[in-house]
Amino acid sequence: MISFILLVIITIFFPPVGVFLISGCGADLLINICLTILGYFPGHVHAFYLEYVYYQRREDAREGRIAARRAPGVYSENVQTGGGAQVGYGTMPPPAAPAAGYH
Repeated sequence: MISFILLVIITIFFPPVGVFLISGCGADLLINICLTILGYFPGHVHAFYLEYVYYQRREDAREGRIAARRAPGVYSENVQTGGGAQVGYGTMPPPAAPAAGYH
């Protein structure tokens, strides 16, 4: 909770720093820098949208739900997965349970 509040405070003063903290250095950061230069308000909207998606996906992952679709306009895998591990890369699916009544 404290990290969320600190992130929001940082984002209020300088949106690209908040985006960097959740998505790293990538397309989302470049888009946010351009939006902040074009207008301070568009940079805020984009930054808070990314933070919303990040924390929503993080909460969904904690509850065992996996998002069916990618969030529109989000290019960072860290934001898409809520900071979790990338699903499917270098992992094997768990073995399927045998069918009921089959020995």
